[in-house]
Amino acid sequence: MKKIGIIGSGAVAKALGDGFLKHNYEVMLGSRYLSKITPWKESAGEKGHIGSPVDAAKFGEIVVIAVKGSVAVNVLEEAGPQNLQKKTVIDATNPIADSAPEDGVIKFFTNHDESLMERLQTQFPEVHFVKAFNSVGNGVMVDPQFNQKPTMFICGNNQNAKKDTTEILEKFGWEVADMGKATSARAIEPLCMLWCIPAINNGEISHAFKLIKM
Repeated sequence: MKKIGIIGSGAVAKALGDGFLKHNYEVMLGSRYLSKITPWKESAGEKGHIGSPVDAAKFGEIVVIAVKGSVAVNVLEEAGPQNLQKKTVIDATNPIADSAPEDGVIKFFTNHDESLMERLQTQFPEVHFVKAFNSVGNGVMVDPQFNQKPTMFICGNNQNAKKDTTEILEKFGWEVADMGKATSARAIEPLCMLWCIPAINNGEISHAFKLIKM
């Protein structure tokens, strides 16, 4: 299986790191702040590694970006676009603004005619971004235990990158719905808003979306 580099040090990065390890991948978490990921390394075993964003970008044959959306461009610049060239980069970010939610509805720093992933794709045209993992809580990203298989919506411009991502998602227990090119991130990213409403208003965090077809 391909080696996985994860750029990030928060709950999403660690949950996905644990998930990849559970499914027998070799994983490196990369962060500017090694102290934040050292405890993860201590429990990760021999297939878990830590390093800088540059280290994770070089290590991963597939890379996941799991950082605050507002710093995603800067972190990828730090990781080195040359280290991500032609690689599948799973984009788990959301363009969440710093302003407070309104009636449980979080605010974005993008608009309906753009998405964060499109910004990343424009900034780093040689990277094969695929949007995934942005519309569900980290507690159910891997092996979700629902009474039906939930749907993960993905999009991206490169078919091979979407194939890589689909393989991972199916191993992790998801049904995959490919929504097309990067432009579709304009619709997929706002699913985060919808997911967050019951989380913010009622503390409900164990839910996911399901696409039902005739």
